[in-house]
Amino acid sequence: MLVAEIIRTKGEAVYSIGPDLTLAQACEELQRRRVGALVVCDGDRVVGILSERDVVRAVAEAGADALTAPVAEHMTSKVVFAEPGETVAVLMERMTDRRIRHLPVMREQRLAGVISIGDVVKCHIEETTRDAESLRTYIAG
Repeated sequence: MLVAEIIRTKGEAVYSIGPDLTLAQACEELQRRRVGALVVCDGDRVVGILSERDVVRAVAEAGADALTAPVAEHMTSKVVFAEPGETVAVLMERMTDRRIRHLPVMREQRLAGVISIGDVVKCHIEETTRDAESLRTYIAG
């Protein structure tokens, strides 16, 4: 399955924040949206991604004071993207190798969605189940 198909199925909703928000405000948004990461945008430009892991690191390093710092100080600024034509297998490898759980998807220089490791695993399970069912049908036929 391709990234474009996953986005088509789950929708193009992307939750983003600005780099000047405080980490506490970002945490409120993570909780309100019930997501594990937010894309950090400066206007139309993606400048980072803030994950729950980034928040934990910030608090571990600076204590509660980290929550008053701007998101820009604690976000991951080297964003790894996914392309609509990439396969689930490619994403699984990239996410595993780089130990990341969220990939923003760019289409024609525009943010088109976010793929999470949960999306990738769900898709992989569905593909495996379909393949197994096809084999059962073929063998029984």
